[in-house]
Amino acid sequence: MLAYLVRRTAILLVSVLIAAAVLFLLLRLLPGDPANALVSVGADPEQIEAARRQVGSDLPIFAQFVRYLGQLASFDLGASFVSGVPVLEEIGRRLTLTLPLTALAFTGAILIALPLGILAAVKRDRWYGSLISVISQLGVAIPVFWIGILLVTAFAVKLRLFPSSGFPTSGWWRDPLAALHQLALPILTIALVMSASLIRYVRSATLDVIGSDYLRTARALGAGYGEALVRHGIRNGAVPVISILGIELASTLLGAVVVERVFSLPGLGSMLLSGIEQRDYPSVQGVLFISTLLVLLVGFAADLVQRLVDPRLRGPSGARP
Repeated sequence: MLAYLVRRTAILLVSVLIAAAVLFLLLRLLPGDPANALVSVGADPEQIEAARRQVGSDLPIFAQFVRYLGQLASFDLGASFVSGVPVLEEIGRRLTLTLPLTALAFTGAILIALPLGILAAVKRDRWYGSLISVISQLGVAIPVFWIGILLVTAFAVKLRLFPSSGFPTSGWWRDPLAALHQLALPILTIALVMSASLIRYVRSATLDVIGSDYLRTARALGAGYGEALVRHGIRNGAVPVISILGIELASTLLGAVVVERVFSLPGLGSMLLSGIEQRDYPSVQGVLFISTLLVLLVGFAADLVQRLVDPRLRGPSGARP
């Protein structure tokens, strides 16, 4: 297990380096110079050159990349061209909204998907089992922002039970109940969309368990259907689901960025879009890098949990990364 952990950590570090290189190159391929965000229309050549020296765009591309890696190694993502605030500090402030939103929505998706997915598999020959499968298929095809608009129309505009947008800009979590009330619709939006996808995977994993030899053997030895499913099925069925949960959690994080825009929440999503509109390269680069890093860390954690749950993966035959 220790050798696997070391190897998997090395893969994570290489993945982070590759992701940083790809983000750096993609942003540099965009038309225009980052220095343009610092100069006004009609600036003379001396002002433009001074701005280029300030942002480092006057250096060769390789020198810019080395400088960028040095900043990442020192946990420095630069400062915003627009506000002058350190990007890492601003990202940290906005993550206090994006991460709870993601975690709560993902937890809600699991609470919805696990019982419904198991029910859809166990009762697949009943009408309600088929109905759950049909609804989950439809849910996968519906865009997350459209679900958000429907929920706003129903619960904010017509019923007036929840606010339609916005979030307190000072003391965000000073009143947790008020904050959760403000985030209720965004959380429900993401949870519904993510649970639709999870239901399909949970149903598929449960069907594999139901048709397995070890479950039939347990029942032949006198165990009831429910007992055999709980004692022998859940752990085996959890192995493929855990890897899917890692992917879905990463998708939830990215979905939260979109939903933040729909509900006008001051999280990473609004920071990213504002940075793109204002050509604030450090902000855009910082948000994309931190988002990519979080996705890679989620995949890393999912691999470790999957290995801890299934002892077969810890043997010589399961030593692959």
